[in-house]
Formats: sequence, C-alpha cells, structure tokens
Amino acid sequence: MQAAKTVSNRRARDQRGQHSRTADERGSAVQPCDLSGIRRRRQWSPDARALGVIGDRWMLLIVRELAFGPKRLSELQRAFPGLSTGALEQRLNRMAAEELITRERFAEVPPRVEFDLTDAGRDLLAILAPVVRWALRWAWTPPSPDEWVDVTALFRLAGCVVDAPDGVDGEVELIVEDELEVALDLYTLALNAGEAAVSHRPARHADAVIKATPGGWARAFGPDQTSAGLRISGDPQLARVFLTSFQAPSAELQ
Repeated sequence: MQAAKTVSNRRARDQRGQHSRTADERGSAVQPCDLSGIRRRRQWSPDARALGVIGDRWMLLIVRELAFGPKRLSELQRAFPGLSTGALEQRLNRMAAEELITRERFAEVPPRVEFDLTDAGRDLLAILAPVVRWALRWAWTPPSPDEWVDVTALFRLAGCVVDAPDGVDGEVELIVEDELEVALDLYTLALNAGEAAVSHRPARHADAVIKATPGGWARAFGPDQTSAGLRISGDPQLARVFLTSFQAPSAELQ
C-alpha cells in the first residue's frame, strides 16, 4: 500500500512538472528583445526620442523666440527673466548638440554670438499649435503669482495658432500701450492665402488695429476672454480671427 502511494505521488509530481514545462514553453513564445541583463533608462521609440530632446519645458519656448530670426544671448535673457543665464546657456548648448540651433560667432569687439534655428529646430514650431490648444482647453487660468506676464509672447505664438480662413486676407496690428495710450511695443499679424505670419514691425497697411494695456491684453487672452479693455478699429472680422484663436473650444468672446 505504501508502494502504491509512492507511485501515486511520483505520478502527481511528474504531471505538475509537465504542466510547468508546458507553461514555460507557452511563455517562451514572446521573449524580451534585450537579453543583456542591463537595466536601461531610456526606451527606443520615436516618442521617447522626441521627448528626450524637447521634454524640457524651456526648449519649445526658445524655439518660439528664435522663430523670428537670430538672437543674441542677451535678447533671449530678456525673453526669459525667470531663467538664469547659466540655465539658459545649458539649454542652448544642448540644443546645439541636438542640431536644433546654430551658434555663429562674429569677429567683433565686444564679441557677438547669435543663435538661429536649423531646419530641424524650425520644424518644432508645428508642435506648438496642438500644445497651445490643449493648454487653452485644460490648463489655462489667470496668471499665478510665480508667473511673469509678457503678452507679446502670445503675439509671437499667433503664426502657429491662428487658422487663417480662406479668402480672409489683411494685416492686423497688435499694439501694447501704457495707461496714457502711448505705444510700448507692436507686432503685425498678416493673413494671406490661408497662411498666418507674425512680424515684429508696424503694418504696411493695417486693415485692423487692436490696442490695449498689458492688463487689458491679459484679460482678453485669459480664460474669461473679455474684450472690455481692448480698443479695436478697422475690420472687425480680421480682429476676431486673431482673438478667437486663443479661446478654448467652448469659450465665447464677451
């Protein structure tokens, strides 16, 4: 009887072993590609590669600033007062290493260095539009205490964000003024053949003009989308094309 029990136990162990081998064989149909045993921090995929290059929040902002042409370090510093010089230089060095920008040195006294976008860097501008639209829908609030406000940064975004309607051509002059209505800065949005372009210059022929103080512009761009602080003249349709481009999908200009 003991012998019969031993044979039964052995048979059960054999069956369990056979089941385990069968499971192992099924699992071995999909093997990991990397069998080296090395723990790797990065994944080989296009999105991981892209985010490895531009995942830093300052990268696309630097691209936005350089979209208007070459700039010196001092000009970029003025655009990003919250970023230290060392941190800015670190990012510029990385962007140069990734071949997103070029660095040109001029034989002048004092020395002059200018940074400009490469073709690869300029292609990143196309990423800004969906990022901005996502932020307007899900992450847009009035300025928080730790944010500096430069409404002209939104002017510079217009070339990426504005959807120029077919058949609507013209120039919109965007003016920041002080409380005495003295112009402090201005940009021009040109709509032509379904394309939108922004330049840091007066309009050759302004079909519409929008003026406001920095506070008035901030309220117009903010989630409340109020136009109370804006002074609009000329073609109202052209002005509205610009202003509605910064609205969340469900927002309406007050």
